[in-house]
Amino acid sequence: MIPFWIIAAVLIVSALWTVTARKPIYSVVSLLLNFAALATTYLILHAEFLAVMQIIVYSGAILMLFVFVIALLNSGIAPIVLGRDRVPVAPAAAAALATIAFVATAIAAAHAPAIVPIASHSPLGAVGRGNVFGSIGDFGQALFLSRLLPFEITALILMVAVVGVVLLAGDLTPYVPTRRRAEQSRRALREAILREGK
Repeated sequence: MIPFWIIAAVLIVSALWTVTARKPIYSVVSLLLNFAALATTYLILHAEFLAVMQIIVYSGAILMLFVFVIALLNSGIAPIVLGRDRVPVAPAAAAALATIAFVATAIAAAHAPAIVPIASHSPLGAVGRGNVFGSIGDFGQALFLSRLLPFEITALILMVAVVGVVLLAGDLTPYVPTRRRAEQSRRALREAILREGK
């Protein structure tokens, strides 16, 4: 139970840091820690498939999308400046301590017994029953049978979001440089006319 309570504390602290951080990149880092702690919770419950999917899908794909969006929007990201006076000591120390605690807890969780009673942890039991918690069969049944409508609605919302991003990027991104070039061209033409008039 001790690894579970440590992971729960890491989940709560990283979630609070995600919504209270001043810079978006700090929120992304704390969200990464939150996703990793959640994957460790799945490992404690012996749901290895869900833990791997949590790392691959959320920590690997979605967070990289967040990082690219923040980098493209240039929202609150300052250039890295080396030097003792420029290093944020408190966030760096907190991140280091959180990383050490997470690694230690993950090692302890790998050897901890399951918190919930599970019928069988063997691959044969998982294949035979098909509904062991965290198995591929249990995940597929929950996703495509009992929760099919929310899954389809989520897919529709994600498609609308992707289309909206493409439309916004197509309209706004080329518009700003084009307007700047047009203004520069008009200014250069105006200066050339003034020089010829003199």
